[in-house]
Amino acid sequence: MRQWSRKNSLGGVKLRSEMDAHEASVLRSLVASVLGMLEERAAGAPQDDLAALTGLRTGNCTPPDVPALQRLLPDFHRPDADATVHPDDESADLNGALRSLHEPDIIDAKLAAGAVILRTVPESGGKVVLSPEQADAWLYGLNDLRLALGTTLGIDDDTPETLDEDDPRAPHLDVYHWLTWMQDSLVQALLP
Repeated sequence: MRQWSRKNSLGGVKLRSEMDAHEASVLRSLVASVLGMLEERAAGAPQDDLAALTGLRTGNCTPPDVPALQRLLPDFHRPDADATVHPDDESADLNGALRSLHEPDIIDAKLAAGAVILRTVPESGGKVVLSPEQADAWLYGLNDLRLALGTTLGIDDDTPETLDEDDPRAPHLDVYHWLTWMQDSLVQALLP
């Protein structure tokens, strides 16, 4: 992939890059995987009779079981490490209530960002041209990809920049670094 560049045209600002077929395939596959997890999570939300009557959507009130989804859809409130939470405490169910109210919209935003990436990446590689709004969606989507992949690989502050060739995570860490570079390059191109 080439570094993102910013071009001013009669139609407004455009951000441009180019991907080869393999890069486009990898990116499309990663996006499709994350979108699939999010769609499955949304489809698993309980059906609420009150929501059907009012039109107010509700989501799951329990956190996801999959670590990558836990990272993409974290709890809204984390009690202090020193705080003691009792099962009968009103704040104990705060995350469930907040998740039920807000998770559908969060998932929708993540699905929309991923859809922009899928629409703008040529299937067999080639030029990628984005409006600033599409670039914002790319940044949001790339961040979700990095979070999901990083969680799956167990990347943390202690993870070395490179892994031994015999480490099964090594090729995936290269993809993680590529996504990081792509996101950083796009941020730099967006700056005035």
